[in-house]
Amino acid sequence: MAAQPDRKAQSFQWGPTNPHPLSQMRTELVWEGKYDEFGNRREVDIAGATMPLQKIETVDEPRSQAAAAGDQELLTFDKQMAGKRRDDFRNRLIWGDNKLVMASLLKEFKGKVDLFYIDPPFDVGADFTMDVPIGDGKETLGKDQSALEMVAYRDMWGKGTDSYLHMMFERLTLMKELLSERGTIYVHCDYRVQFMLRAILDEVFTPQNFLNEVIWRYEGPQSPSPYKFATKNDRILRYSKTGSRCTVGEMYFEEVIPESEASFSKDESGRWFYTLPRGDYTDDSIAKLELEGRIHHTRSGGIRIKYFVTRTPEGHFLRWKKLSDVWDDIPSLGLTANKAENMGYSTQKPEPLVERIIKASSNPDDLVADVFCGSGTTGAVAERLGRRWIMADLGRFAIHTSRKRLIELQRTLHAEGKPYRAFDVYNLGRYERQWWQKDRLKGAEEEHRRVVLEFFKAEVLANAPSPLLHGRKAGAFCHVDGIDSVFTRGEATAVAQAVAQAGGREAYCLAWEFEMELRQHCLALEVELGVKLKLIPIPREIMEKNRTSPPPFLEMAVLEAEPVARTEKKQKLVDVKLTKFLPSLAEVPSKELAALKERAIKSGMDFVDFWAVDFEWQPGKPFNHHWQDYRTRKDRSLKTVSDAGHVYL
Repeated sequence: MAAQPDRKAQSFQWGPTNPHPLSQMRTELVWEGKYDEFGNRREVDIAGATMPLQKIETVDEPRSQAAAAGDQELLTFDKQMAGKRRDDFRNRLIWGDNKLVMASLLKEFKGKVDLFYIDPPFDVGADFTMDVPIGDGKETLGKDQSALEMVAYRDMWGKGTDSYLHMMFERLTLMKELLSERGTIYVHCDYRVQFMLRAILDEVFTPQNFLNEVIWRYEGPQSPSPYKFATKNDRILRYSKTGSRCTVGEMYFEEVIPESEASFSKDESGRWFYTLPRGDYTDDSIAKLELEGRIHHTRSGGIRIKYFVTRTPEGHFLRWKKLSDVWDDIPSLGLTANKAENMGYSTQKPEPLVERIIKASSNPDDLVADVFCGSGTTGAVAERLGRRWIMADLGRFAIHTSRKRLIELQRTLHAEGKPYRAFDVYNLGRYERQWWQKDRLKGAEEEHRRVVLEFFKAEVLANAPSPLLHGRKAGAFCHVDGIDSVFTRGEATAVAQAVAQAGGREAYCLAWEFEMELRQHCLALEVELGVKLKLIPIPREIMEKNRTSPPPFLEMAVLEAEPVARTEKKQKLVDVKLTKFLPSLAEVPSKELAALKERAIKSGMDFVDFWAVDFEWQPGKPFNHHWQDYRTRKDRSLKTVSDAGHVYL
């Protein structure tokens, strides 16, 4: 008896009319989170991440020095500086998550960034502890990355490679939106993530827009392994937004050794040149070169391309050639000749490396961006080369380091009579908290209080004696201020009265922001009502997803100052004197905390690395740097009295 055909199997035979699903798949890099549960590609949520940027500081250091001296000198200074400030564009240094920052920049800068250089983290096991000098620099504090930075960094790698790839895909997508049509992006990495980033860049920018993989070879410590070759290079992946139509700057060629006159020819206009074969030039390109006088016609009727050379006053000739994709002439930061540029930042790259990139792919006045800015090398080089810049970083220490570096550069350029641009410092402020409240807390203020008290390890009061008292910890009441609020004198008075009426003697006041000079008011309340208020800033770290361990909640730093007035030439000049500083030590490892607290009480000024004065500050306005002083790695001294001599008109 003949076997009956398996009709079920026949109905599922694969072929031209019924292709197998796998046959329709394309080659791609897939990670967890790339597709949703329905197999649809997840889009980057740009609209949901967009929020207004808040300007918190304005920095035009040379102009501020003149402004502090009085109106007449300011007018004179403005005339003097008319040719020194390049234009009215103000560069931007932004503190915050670069995904939110870039989404927020799109409204103003979509399609306007000419060059991105980024050096994102690419070592999951990296130790970012660094030694930060204290006081005169004879002692150092081992500073870990802030808790916020560490949590965010862990979150990048929280699900291993998948979360890192998803993080980079979202950010590279936003960078493409910000890039101009002739824009270029350079992504700095090493062998550990190069192949994955290359695949993501191919997907975002397409393989056709790949330009180069630059190998930066440098010297450094030898590998301890006897089985591995020494790894002495980083990789820099270079893509454009629109292929070969990208910007070519002034540094696409490099100088090599001088040669003799016999190696060159002279044309009818007296220019020295050498020639190379036509190569892949199209007929249209040849026609253009002909108009530029760059075509050499041989006796046999062929053509070659002219390359002009420079002759030095000594009679030597300088031949130029196109840069290759192997850069072995730029030493690492530890070996660079310019030791002054070393900011002591663990992932800092040498200025000559970034300078070559900026010169190769941008021109003066172009806009350069770096959203993993670290110590601010990209902004410093861009400023020196006359480019506009935008920088961002998640780390507080990175923003602090970059700000000092750019102020010092402003001073240097001004002293040398060279042009510069002012810059402003931004953050996402309360809008970041609002985004967190909407996205994670589903908009509930009660949930906000619960989360804060939970991280603070305080008990939530179910039947509180007052609506102002939300929790209790170690016998003290807790008040949690609103997510959009600034804790004011009036609120402090109301909380202290509520604590007194409830029979309490102490309360923790947890808030995102505090009114200026609030501590003195709290001391007066303690005398009047017998209630001690402890002012505790809520750490931004609690907003990080996957956070389970509590970040440090430490009492607000104490800073006391007094005016110093003097009269010169019938004018009353005012300065500010720091009289007391007690740091919060929020980022100090617990093993060092006790010793440092003792030192902070005895010599708190040793912990001041930077301070500035705004003589005209008003609530709700950005802090305008009229005067500042700071320690550098070379000069550890610090003034505790300003010398601006400000005149109030």
